[in-house]
Amino acid sequence: MISRTRQIARYVTGDWLATSLAWFVFNIIRFTDVVEPAKGAADLTLGSFLMITPVILGQILFPIGMLGIYYLSGYYNRPFFKSRIEEFVTTFSTAAIGSLIIYFIAIIDDPIPDRASNYELLAMLFGLLFSMVYLMRMGITWIATKMVHSGELVFPTLIIGTGDAAMALYNRLAHPRKRPTGYKVVGFAYFPGTASAAPAAIEGLPVVSFDNIAEELPRLGATHIALTTHPDGLDATLRSIHTLFGLNTPVLISPTLFNLLTPKRRLSDVAGEPLCDITGPSVGQSTLNLKRAGDVVVSSLALIALLPVFAAVAIAIKRDSKGPVFYRQERVGYRKRPFDIIKFRTMRSDAESRGPRLSVENDPRVTPVGRFLRKYRIDELPQFWNVLKGDMSIVGPRPEREYFISRILPKAPYYTLVHQVRPGITSWGMVKHGYASTVDEMVSRLQYDLIYLDNISFLVDLKILFYTVNTVLTGKGV
Repeated sequence: MISRTRQIARYVTGDWLATSLAWFVFNIIRFTDVVEPAKGAADLTLGSFLMITPVILGQILFPIGMLGIYYLSGYYNRPFFKSRIEEFVTTFSTAAIGSLIIYFIAIIDDPIPDRASNYELLAMLFGLLFSMVYLMRMGITWIATKMVHSGELVFPTLIIGTGDAAMALYNRLAHPRKRPTGYKVVGFAYFPGTASAAPAAIEGLPVVSFDNIAEELPRLGATHIALTTHPDGLDATLRSIHTLFGLNTPVLISPTLFNLLTPKRRLSDVAGEPLCDITGPSVGQSTLNLKRAGDVVVSSLALIALLPVFAAVAIAIKRDSKGPVFYRQERVGYRKRPFDIIKFRTMRSDAESRGPRLSVENDPRVTPVGRFLRKYRIDELPQFWNVLKGDMSIVGPRPEREYFISRILPKAPYYTLVHQVRPGITSWGMVKHGYASTVDEMVSRLQYDLIYLDNISFLVDLKILFYTVNTVLTGKGV
């Protein structure tokens, strides 16, 4: 059994070796075609050229830099069930980007007599980089695919459901028409409320309780979950998904659920059983990685640049009312992981002495300074620390407390889908709707966040940030 981490390590190692070799061969060609004719064979040999400090640094730094580009492309996010077309396109695009970057850093200053030779050298670098990396990746992917088709590599899977849909899915996975899918069914789990109709075993495999699924997964050795439709319909299925999100295990949905949940799900395997992971959004992996990289850079710069503002706000809060400067509160984030959100305190310290309450217009619990901070959203600034830690993103659905989530779900079971991504400091819902003072308003705001999930992109994030800045500058935060 090859673990996900081990397979990623194989791709990373292979990429580093192939990129290092491509750069080494390119330097030999570069010396032969450019450096040697310019300097003269007697002045500089190939061996002495390769030992020059800039060349040695390039041999070390270029492969490392390319690994960063490979990561941002999202190639390592899904080490199994890779699409050959997607693999080709990703390798081609990253090789092109890397070649252009190194061209402007190193090659453009080479003593080349004419521009055409310059372009030929660039094309040669691209050809070496693409061909060597692609061949290495093809080899690693081919080995993994062969192991899946031979049954050597399997992914123990627990099917949620015990009815006809579960049996149909089991038969497709256990007895595929053409070749093994890689998913090995190790058991079934009956949905809540269906215990009386659940058999003790199906096809000789155990049937366990959905309520104990967190304990049953490691006992059965299951690494994946395949979900079928709940007998009571879509809402009950969504409530089941809400529970499964917190298990940190891929949740695969059957074809019958595709159009019910969202029209933009991404298939993990076209040739085999078309299951897809519902725990992630329907967006390219490169978009997610670039989004996270941008979050880290922006939040780091923001925390440094805003230090004077933080100091001034801290003094104002302390002078205005008793209590701490910062306010911490547990929220539910990506894949239902709880975390403590950090904000500037805008209410009295005893604001929730009678239990959790949503803020309302002209809320008497809000302090004078707190009202100003809320109006211009200054109270949200410490959340850049949450972004840097990885609990949040700059743009994403608003994180809520478990107390209110339990009240939203009966009204809107599809709320659980927001846990596909990191929550954000600002969101489409906050821009379009603003703060919510009732559960019904929270559900109304949720519609915008669900639209965002199917439209995540760099341009959409920029648009939301633009409107957020406008809200801050015009003081429309309350």
